[in-house]
Amino acid sequence: MEKTTSPDLDERKAAILKAVVEEYVHKAQPVGSGTIARSSGLGVSSATVRNEMTVLEREGYLMQPHTSAGRVPTDRGYRFFVDHFTTDTSALPATQRKAVSEFFASAHAALEELLHETSQLLSNVSKHAAMVVGPPPDAATLRSVQLVSLQPRVVLAVAVLSNGAVEKSVLTLDDDVDDARVGAANATLNRQLNGKTWTRLPEVTTTGDREVDVLAKAARDALVERAGSEPEHFFVGGASRLAAEQSAFETAERASRLLEMLEHQVVVVSLVRELLDRGLTVSIGSENPLDELRDCSIIVAPYEVEGHAAGVVGVLGPTRMDYRHALAAVSAVSQQLGRHLS
Repeated sequence: MEKTTSPDLDERKAAILKAVVEEYVHKAQPVGSGTIARSSGLGVSSATVRNEMTVLEREGYLMQPHTSAGRVPTDRGYRFFVDHFTTDTSALPATQRKAVSEFFASAHAALEELLHETSQLLSNVSKHAAMVVGPPPDAATLRSVQLVSLQPRVVLAVAVLSNGAVEKSVLTLDDDVDDARVGAANATLNRQLNGKTWTRLPEVTTTGDREVDVLAKAARDALVERAGSEPEHFFVGGASRLAAEQSAFETAERASRLLEMLEHQVVVVSLVRELLDRGLTVSIGSENPLDELRDCSIIVAPYEVEGHAAGVVGVLGPTRMDYRHALAAVSAVSQQLGRHLS
């Protein structure tokens, strides 16, 4: 149920603030008391609304960008709106719920491609730039290894991880190896390495067959090298939407600096991973730690793989965003992605 009061605002002020936020998000113009009096259904005069808006401005929920102009929400006003009027995060339109479900029902790509496509999906659904951070490599375990003989001295090692990733490495051997020994090395690797942490694969013990042992060790060492070089999976979908939303930022330069920041993956990944344990989270304007984000709101949610928080999906846009819709989009995509990877 939606909350309508708080220690700070009575029911009427809360309703007026709600109406101002919704009107400003919809029309991107300062909102006057007459508009609220006509549309809010409060049954009070324009003068009464104007008096209440003056109080809301004095208390920091609204601001007046120009003398004689209407009011616009402040970060504090958006925060009140998010905390009290967006409690239903399942309110995604039916057509978009269907699009999200159908995407994951037909998704069979490797992890990297899946996360990239998920960022595009979330951007299309939310109408904002979207971010997807993949599971950290050290959180994955090895599910299975498959060795495939390509040529007498060339073997392909394929590792399937618990987070859905598929890693490959080509081995070039000094001597020919037959299919029987490839199969024996394959069985040895699966017996000894399955369930082990991907970034800490142990040495394989010997079987007594030199050719099998050489191949098993070469495959294990190649996978260890692959695990050590694996980058953090981070994808941004719909970054061009930020450029299209420049008018919602204080200056065009701020929008440009934000786009530049997104190119520095380490900064963004570190920021969103800090929110991993908080569940579905909204960070608004001045609440963000980085100056480049002071005109922005970030909505993030972790997705779980096999019951554990693994990565993050989120949207990034101006503070003047449709919070209900963005929250519903992030919630739906994070849940579906976690189920798919599990």
